[in-house]
Amino acid sequence: MNTTKIAVIGLGYVGLPLAVEFAKKFPVVGFDINQSRVDELNSGTDSTLEVDDDNLQSVVSLSEVEGNNGLYLTTKPAALSDCNYYIVTVPTPTDKNNRPVLTPLIKASETIGKVLKKDDIVIYESTVYPGATEEDCVPVLELYSGMKMNTDFFVGYSPERINPGDKLHTVTKIKKVTSGSTPETGTKVDALYRTVIEAGTHLAPSIKVAEAAKVIENSQRDINIAFVNELAKIFSKLGIDTKEVLEAAGTKWNFLPFSPGLVGGHCIGVDPYYLAQKAQETGYNPEIILAGRRMNDGMGAWVASQIVKLMIHKGHAVKDSKILVLGITFKENCPDIRNTKAIDVINELKTYGCKVDVYDPWANNEEVKQEYGLDLVDDYTENKYDGVVLAVAHNEFKDLDLSKLRNGHNAVIYDIKGIWDKEQVDGRL
Repeated sequence: MNTTKIAVIGLGYVGLPLAVEFAKKFPVVGFDINQSRVDELNSGTDSTLEVDDDNLQSVVSLSEVEGNNGLYLTTKPAALSDCNYYIVTVPTPTDKNNRPVLTPLIKASETIGKVLKKDDIVIYESTVYPGATEEDCVPVLELYSGMKMNTDFFVGYSPERINPGDKLHTVTKIKKVTSGSTPETGTKVDALYRTVIEAGTHLAPSIKVAEAAKVIENSQRDINIAFVNELAKIFSKLGIDTKEVLEAAGTKWNFLPFSPGLVGGHCIGVDPYYLAQKAQETGYNPEIILAGRRMNDGMGAWVASQIVKLMIHKGHAVKDSKILVLGITFKENCPDIRNTKAIDVINELKTYGCKVDVYDPWANNEEVKQEYGLDLVDDYTENKYDGVVLAVAHNEFKDLDLSKLRNGHNAVIYDIKGIWDKEQVDGRL
């Protein structure tokens, strides 16, 4: 008889898709502190669009049969008490000074510690610096449970690899790194994930190795993007089109295909700071990692300066000019606005005295208002703009008639994402 019962703590972009897949094989309790999020999911709708409604509804309805597989959604910690696997998928953001914020992770550990039982296994998926699971989370589990790791309960780490908005590389189709606090625990954690991960698993020799592997994945991408962002600045001064240079260089078999752009989101724009923080605690100052972060964090302001220069060259008065920014989410075809760097372009343009409208068919207006204090426009077609900025490459923007965007007003059109014909725009990264 299968006695496995899984709790997934945190039902966002990472936790919900994982909970849904496990719920097809096991009884699963999906826990979140946000009542409105749980109510939404119980109604059969996922506003993150990571799980389609039919898929969600099918596993929720399964759980309505006592003792059956399926997903039971709740905000009540007591519902976790009879689970024996606890998977933590809460956010790990940074503060305004780019320092790691472990508060959600610690709070989740407190909640689990209060219901932890003999031989239970707690698995963390949230991105952290090497050592965080055993040094920061385990003491909280021990304090609230009154038990000891590797004597009474066990711990694993299996970093999330969710790519929001990506319908090709979904949770089951991405190879999963696993690990455990003992060799036996690692084997159990690996076997659990292998029940749902079609792409297979990689059992790391220790939790710290698994933590480090995750945090360098995004740090590597961050550094590579920083390099091409620097190239974009150089080529701009030389009057060379960066995209054309990259296309030419890309004909060599081992050239890495990275593009310049705004680096935001909850992974690439955040994770390097976790590794940097840990490095600094050891007395080492990471030069390349932080240099990459500085380059990428400064791109929004640089792009805004290029737009303003183009406006001046076209004879537009910058102060009180009207500019339309297309896109506020952190990436294309996805409603996720967390740590979007489009806001850097918007805020920088405002410092020049520009009046900025923002249009995004994917973003939730209430979320944008709460997070960034902006009201999205519902319709931009009747307005005349001095500048139009393509910030996010949503499918809805790819075939826009740019002559209509200019609206007979000789507007500057700047394409950050490089999706429009070079001959039809005034500037692009």
